[in-house]
Amino acid sequence: MLAAVIFDFDGIIVDTEPIHYRAFQEVLVPLGLGYPWTDYLDRYIGFDDRDAFREAFRARGESLSEDHLYQLIGEKARAFNRVISSGVEPYPGVVELILSLVETVPVALCSGALRSDIAPILQQLKLTNAFGVIVTADDVPTSKPDPASYRLALQRLISRFPDSSISAESSIAIEDTPAGIASARGAGLQVLGVTNSYPADKLSGACKVVETLAGIDYPELNSLLSRP
Repeated sequence: MLAAVIFDFDGIIVDTEPIHYRAFQEVLVPLGLGYPWTDYLDRYIGFDDRDAFREAFRARGESLSEDHLYQLIGEKARAFNRVISSGVEPYPGVVELILSLVETVPVALCSGALRSDIAPILQQLKLTNAFGVIVTADDVPTSKPDPASYRLALQRLISRFPDSSISAESSIAIEDTPAGIASARGAGLQVLGVTNSYPADKLSGACKVVETLAGIDYPELNSLLSRP
């Protein structure tokens, strides 16, 4: 039986990828390191801020010190928060799904975003207390597709809910990117892919792919555990 569900954040709960892209460009364009939206989709989506900045500098053959990196991360976070302060809209069905699952199984959030990016949006959507476990870029040294974040989310779920028989085999991740799917599969989870950011053929690592979370419920997620 399905014992836990782990949600990605960007591209699953809210469409923040264009906001992240805009914030990155506000920081990078003045440095001569900007790039088009297509490059963001092809190369950067799924990275946390640290690896996204490192890749932007690496792609242009530029060096980046740790001090400069964290200065840029701070500038990008401020740009991001300016945009979301006017409000964001969740994807159809996702808030309803989260709130329905909370009544049945432990629910976690596993994101490559910073906690400071996530917290105000969860507050806007009245989801602040919905997740028993939250893992963000602040908690792990490497971003997706590395499985570190999903492994940590599982460890924390098992510790927080010792009577729920939680394991990788009894848990499902909900993801929208190839990097996120690879991360979750690397931690041993089954994955439901959602075509919010990529077409279905790019999400082939998921055991099932849907166009929307609207109408998805616990029984359907539970049925995924029996699929190869």
